[in-house]
Amino acid sequence: MRNINFLIFSIFLLIPSFITFGQKKKVVVAIDAGHGGTDPGHLSINSKLLPEKDLNLAIANLVAEYISKYLSNVDVVHTRTDDSFVSLDDRVDIANNKRVDYFISIHCNANDRAAVHGTETHVHNLGSVKSVRFASILEEEFASRAKRKSRGIKDTKDREHSLQVLKYTEMTSVLIECGFLTNNREAGYLNTVAGQEVLASAIFRGFRAFITGEHPKINFLEPTPKGEYSIQIMSSKVPLDIDESAFRHLKYDVVRQEISSTNEYKYRYIVGTFQTRDESSEILEYLKKNGFKDAIVISVKN
Repeated sequence: MRNINFLIFSIFLLIPSFITFGQKKKVVVAIDAGHGGTDPGHLSINSKLLPEKDLNLAIANLVAEYISKYLSNVDVVHTRTDDSFVSLDDRVDIANNKRVDYFISIHCNANDRAAVHGTETHVHNLGSVKSVRFASILEEEFASRAKRKSRGIKDTKDREHSLQVLKYTEMTSVLIECGFLTNNREAGYLNTVAGQEVLASAIFRGFRAFITGEHPKINFLEPTPKGEYSIQIMSSKVPLDIDESAFRHLKYDVVRQEISSTNEYKYRYIVGTFQTRDESSEILEYLKKNGFKDAIVISVKN
């Protein structure tokens, strides 16, 4: 009996350290740029515009860039970073073998009817609760912030077939259709840098909102800016929600910082980080044209 009691006591001693060890300190996301290489994906209604594989890669690389730049404690895994062919099996294996927590596959759509347009976010089935929640946040971002038409969440029943990268990945997974290349206006939008940045920003924001809710004990906010300079667009006496309407139309991410000052304005709102002042000139001009005429370049190292 004494040995049994000792064993039970030993197990209870181990439980706290086991729980601490099991707590996640960071998350890993796989960014999957659909198609590539000999597989062009969908072709645009206009032959002068890029095929799907190139647009997928451009948007995927931007999403990865935003995550790496604006979030801490998130590692990014790519299925491809150039115009190479990666099989569906290999995409699934990369995600599963790297034990990623989230899988985001980026695509562009097509339809026999040229009038069809808008974004869609696909899940394997509606029973995938986390994937559905993630998809709903993404579609909300597309509709509200990116000002795109949201066609909602689609699953296997809607498609009438399964998608391999959703069916066989072992984590929360979504496949995003950023728009229709068979719609002339949307194809044109997808082929602009501004359009790609807006869509990538919406995906980034949706991902940030989702993981913040899923992992409340992980600090995802970048503690210090990376670079010597940033652009301050405004300041305030009380903290403003960075997702409020004043910033929603911007294609760049806004970061709120609390500053030590004897001035009553205790919070500033900055965009971007740059190694030199000259690097900020294009974005500064954009911000001034979009409602922030008093935007200035500041040093963030002071």
